[in-house]
Amino acid sequence: MSSLLHLYSLPSIPTSLPSPFSRSSTSIFFPRPRIPAFRNGIKCAWEEPLKYDNGKPSITFLGTEKPFPGRLASDTAHLKDELDKNNTRLRIFSGTANPALSQEIACYMGLELGKIKIKRFADGEIYVQLQESVRGCDVYLVQPTCPPANENLMELLIMIDACRRASAKNITAVIPYFGYARADRKSQGRESIAAKLVANLITEAGANRVLACDLHSGQSMGYFDIPVDHVYGQPVILDYLASKSICFDDLVVVSPDVGGVARARSFAKKLSDAPLAIVDKRRHGHNVAEVINLIGDVKGKVAVMVDDMIDTAGTVSKGASLLHQEGAREVYACSTHAVLSPPAIETLSSGLFQEVIVTNTIPVLEQNYFPQLTVLSVANLLGETIWRVHDDCSGGFEHYSSLGID
Repeated sequence: MSSLLHLYSLPSIPTSLPSPFSRSSTSIFFPRPRIPAFRNGIKCAWEEPLKYDNGKPSITFLGTEKPFPGRLASDTAHLKDELDKNNTRLRIFSGTANPALSQEIACYMGLELGKIKIKRFADGEIYVQLQESVRGCDVYLVQPTCPPANENLMELLIMIDACRRASAKNITAVIPYFGYARADRKSQGRESIAAKLVANLITEAGANRVLACDLHSGQSMGYFDIPVDHVYGQPVILDYLASKSICFDDLVVVSPDVGGVARARSFAKKLSDAPLAIVDKRRHGHNVAEVINLIGDVKGKVAVMVDDMIDTAGTVSKGASLLHQEGAREVYACSTHAVLSPPAIETLSSGLFQEVIVTNTIPVLEQNYFPQLTVLSVANLLGETIWRVHDDCSGGFEHYSSLGID
């Protein structure tokens, strides 16, 4: 059986690169596209990856479509059918909120986006119809609930309902940006906890699982009565920062408020335990922040402010002003979600920041680009997570922690 050619499954490989921030090395994860592994344990000894034909892997045996020696034609056909069956059981559909990210995820996974019809009637009602069968399939719906939040949330709920009524086996709501996450507690009397309400809506609509990226607070996962996979965008931002020529001795990670200390500490730890500073902030109302003082030393250093989102940019801009007053040489702003509500663009492009680094969990309109803005893609991160969820985290691959996943 030595001539028997095994099917190829390309694993994702963590790569350890030297970090410019320290004398040691920082482990940075670079996910690579792969084909779902078979459940029967077939492994690969062939170095050439499968070729794709119209989004579906095609198997070529030693440069020919004929069965290889020692394998019956019926067995070869069975293996091909098994691959096709495994591929077609996973379907990805995109809403209208961020179709570019959905397409990138599908390209990373070697699949095509599912055909879906979404339109709005004259009175604003949303109509959704799947254009292909999903009976018995593992369906992933990619739809961030970014502005307009209510429109995109309702669209997601109707998409989930359409898949449930079409007899999908499992429905996973892939929500790169989870709107209403900031309303996660009662800070005053007679307030609603909208995050819990939205979680209930998604669950009751028929979702079996949620895949979210950088929730505003970890407690939001507990609002769901279904499993939640929480992915962090840190590996993507850390990878980019590793390419910057910044000396570790000059670096300090800054939390823009007390609530983000845990996030900033985790970020600093991955930068070879960089020093940490905290901006003490008082908020007098929604989207209104007032900076009080700074905890930590930033004089002569490069400050990297880390937050989960940038909305009106009031928090990070006032924090950056304070950092410059305290003697910071340069200020970088790093955030996963670029909400960028007015007047965020004017504030961020005013010269306070050396660079503003965000990801594409929320689409950034072309008119909102400015010279200091850098947008990184989380498509590979989400695509790899979808594979692992679909494969039930098959053996032979790294644990979720290597991707920054809870």
